[in-house]
Amino acid sequence: MHLSIRSIFLIISLALPIAALSQELFTNKDGLLEREPEFSPYVDRHFPQRVYFGDTHHHSSYSFDSGMFGNTLGPEDSFRFARGEEVTAANGVKAKLIRPLDFLAVTDHAAYLGFTELMRTSDPRLMATQGGREMVEGYQAGGEEAWLFVVSMMKDFDIGKPRLVDLDLNRSVWEKVVDIASEYNDPGFFTAFNGYEWTSAPTGNNLHRNVIFRDGPDRVKQILPFSAFDSDEPEALWEFMANYEEKTGGQVLAIPHNPNISNGLTFAATMSNGKRLTREYAEKRALWEPLLEVTQAKGDSEAHPFLSTEDEFADFETWDFGNAGSPMVPKQNNMLQYEYARSALQWGLKHQIKLGTNPFKFGMVGGTDNHVSLSTTREENFFGKLPNLLPGPDRTQEAMVMKADGTPAVKSWETAASGLTAVWAHENTRESLWDAMARKEVYATTGSRITVRVFAGWDFEADEVERPDFAEQGYKRGVPMGGDLTEAPAESSPVFMVRALRDVDGANLDRVQIIKGWVDADGQMQERVYDIAVSDGRTIGADGRSKASVGSTVNITDASYTNSIGDALLMAHWEDPDFDVGLQAFYYVRVIEIPTPRWTAYDAKRFGVTMAEDVRMTVTDRAYTSPIWYTP
Repeated sequence: MHLSIRSIFLIISLALPIAALSQELFTNKDGLLEREPEFSPYVDRHFPQRVYFGDTHHHSSYSFDSGMFGNTLGPEDSFRFARGEEVTAANGVKAKLIRPLDFLAVTDHAAYLGFTELMRTSDPRLMATQGGREMVEGYQAGGEEAWLFVVSMMKDFDIGKPRLVDLDLNRSVWEKVVDIASEYNDPGFFTAFNGYEWTSAPTGNNLHRNVIFRDGPDRVKQILPFSAFDSDEPEALWEFMANYEEKTGGQVLAIPHNPNISNGLTFAATMSNGKRLTREYAEKRALWEPLLEVTQAKGDSEAHPFLSTEDEFADFETWDFGNAGSPMVPKQNNMLQYEYARSALQWGLKHQIKLGTNPFKFGMVGGTDNHVSLSTTREENFFGKLPNLLPGPDRTQEAMVMKADGTPAVKSWETAASGLTAVWAHENTRESLWDAMARKEVYATTGSRITVRVFAGWDFEADEVERPDFAEQGYKRGVPMGGDLTEAPAESSPVFMVRALRDVDGANLDRVQIIKGWVDADGQMQERVYDIAVSDGRTIGADGRSKASVGSTVNITDASYTNSIGDALLMAHWEDPDFDVGLQAFYYVRVIEIPTPRWTAYDAKRFGVTMAEDVRMTVTDRAYTSPIWYTP
């Protein structure tokens, strides 16, 4: 009988004892059986090892304002584009990302969800009712008549009353939205979240929340989205979320956005009923709203120069004109402290002292809030926020928000090409990404894909930030972004290890900073900015700051720059020099890029237009990590 080499190998293998083909058992010093360690050191490694980039705030033509202003691209196009496919925008211009996103939540407005598509196609279900026929006729009228119709329907949001109530119609649209997300969800490669936007704006003050589900269609189809037509109070939204979880066994969270145009309401010291915050309120808010969208097209909400006078980077893409009312209600300086993330985090510490719970213990994320079905955040590839702001020679001169006297409060050039959510997760699935969001192991960028990782503990050594097992040690002996430090050892201060890596297709880094906030022994809110790593061999002074500028290589005329300044990688080991063991505090990392051309500079070059003197032509993109809190 002739035996092949393979047959001989199989016979020998089958004759070997089972133990020889698996890990050997041995008796340890305690007399217990253990297996030999795996050969590969990465087997059963349980901490997140990858960062995923995506958009948690995105609108397709199914959003009323997006569709009414001319967007014709539905959720399918949104997902196709995010996955890296080429898509043609509503104005006929082709668009594509430099690299696909890892995830996308299409968060169309719950109020009148999908109605623009129904009106555009003269859907028979609308045509069957008097109110529906009027909507179709108004939408299709064209010219000034159509515009007046749009304005009249927008007022429905202000009064909180829809002109057509048809739950069966609403359900059919919602189920279609969920089915589209299911079609494009590809676990391990691309995540399509189920979600929507709750669009509350009492008296024009922005209280919008993006609602993101962990779940698939089996659970999400059991409900209808809770809209501002149901209630404009956040407490009512939280009740809906609690009922959803109880009914379906699913999980859901909400993300507030644009506190900068809430005229002080987002982080106010009162509830919707006007009464002072209670512990129950604080607990519910902390539970249902673990994140804040801190940067997007309608301005950056990390810090404000009026509040942070010693922070030269605080005035970034600032929108502080007023609220989102029509007409706009101007901003008062005393409102600002209740609108920006840094001051809100400080207020959270104060509330915790009084209530025993911190209502504003949020992580930080970014979103585009684009209404053109195209999540574009790179300056050279910015397709605008609204359909009337798609690329073209005149788009920078459009008025975005009007004052009571009819003059522009904000022009379209002031919109930012921002932002992105970065998530440290185990894998690219709905469950893994959502779980990371819930535990706040996330950060925001203003558009580029900077990689940032931070750990805080009590005994990290200076050289550990350079070790290959930096992350493993960070998880073993400390906490990541979004975590909590407690029980400080005697005569110890928090120690931070930070790594920041530039976007592979982007700009070098200028510096890495830690922003600290605390409430002092007199009950006063305090903050301080520390430079902990700076590029190009610059030094950091005894005051914790580097006075030297990184400079700029931007050629505005040519809309170009070079990475001849700055560093690709910055690392830091930093110990708080001003730590008080008895005081609560928070710490978050801010990474600043070198200056680059803003999207307005690219427009000026491409379309041969001359920008007005007040138009910003450069930008210093950045990243903000979720905080790490210290609680005595």
